[in-house]
Amino acid sequence: MSEVQLETKLIHGSTNEDVEQKTGAINVPIYLSSTFHQEKFDQFGPFDYSRSGNPTRQVLEETIADLEGGVRGLAFASGMAAISSAFMLLSAGDHVLIGRDVYGGTYRFVTEVLKKFKIDHTFVNMTDLDETAQAVQPNTKVVYIETPSNPCLNITDISGVVKIAKDNNCLTFLDNTFMTPLYQKPLELGVDVVLHSATKFLSGHSDIVAGLAVAGNEGLGEKLAFIQNSFGSILGVQDSYQLIQGIKTLGARLKQSSESAEKIALYLDGHPLIERVFYPGLPKHEGHSIHASQAKGSGALLSFRLANKEAAKAFVEQTKLPVFAVSLGGVESILSYPAAMSHAAMPKVEREKRGITDGLLRLSVGLEHVDDLIADLDQALQVANEQIENLVIT
Repeated sequence: MSEVQLETKLIHGSTNEDVEQKTGAINVPIYLSSTFHQEKFDQFGPFDYSRSGNPTRQVLEETIADLEGGVRGLAFASGMAAISSAFMLLSAGDHVLIGRDVYGGTYRFVTEVLKKFKIDHTFVNMTDLDETAQAVQPNTKVVYIETPSNPCLNITDISGVVKIAKDNNCLTFLDNTFMTPLYQKPLELGVDVVLHSATKFLSGHSDIVAGLAVAGNEGLGEKLAFIQNSFGSILGVQDSYQLIQGIKTLGARLKQSSESAEKIALYLDGHPLIERVFYPGLPKHEGHSIHASQAKGSGALLSFRLANKEAAKAFVEQTKLPVFAVSLGGVESILSYPAAMSHAAMPKVEREKRGITDGLLRLSVGLEHVDDLIADLDQALQVANEQIENLVIT
């Protein structure tokens, strides 16, 4: 049989015949055991203690490694646990080169935690390869990429940055949360470690918190596994099972949500109240052609900018379908306010440098009918506009 498509792997990739052979159960069993009996005094089996390894979690880890095309997958208690653990590959005196527009939690970890371990950092406009190359220092060990970035969806040329990193003997880490392996395969472009907040699109149901890391070679995989075991920041077995189930429907979910996101982006782009729309599927989006060359889809996330905080507040308070909340990637559409949510850890002056203004909103498009979503956004913009005009008059 020829190599199957990724959509097929999403469904069948987590079927592990070695786990369950007695009953023929099509779902991976949930092994609710903290410890495992050893048959021999001087020869242990594959599992001994669930922090070090659990059969259910192992299936998840093997699944994500296969989907990303890596050699070792690791499941963590959250996306930040995965990111933090990857950064623990560094040592005191090392330097990290990082895209300036990254998730607020990553920004907080790099600026507040890594410095305690005497690990330095430089934020750079990673969409500019010349600026990126010039920012590499003799002690730079990791180049950290987020593309599309959060929340303005800036696009980094993955192959271009990987070349810079390899020329300087640096590792490359890439947060692939927004695209998932369905739309973007960073390891195929030379990235060393791929990271996910699996809470988002991979899970898809806003019911678990999880993180995943995939290493591109055995050496890195062993080092990450050692850190995972040492820190103990593992994903619990029930959450591992739920994530396996969520991954099975990723193909259908992300396809529909992405199609809806493109229609919503086009609608918002033509609305007079919207100053700017950020979505890589729009031909006018900066980096559109680069994204199209390294990804198979534009994703289900977009951001858009209103005039100010008051306009954003009025709009949010009038929407009825999207939930107003942190996070993204659920079956329900999620509207969020980066300045006070995902990037609250970032000082205002730093946010504004990155285009995260007080009028910026981020929309994760779910599985509602796109016509209903657009109608809701339209009425919310209309009412918000009337409220703003009344405030100006009074």
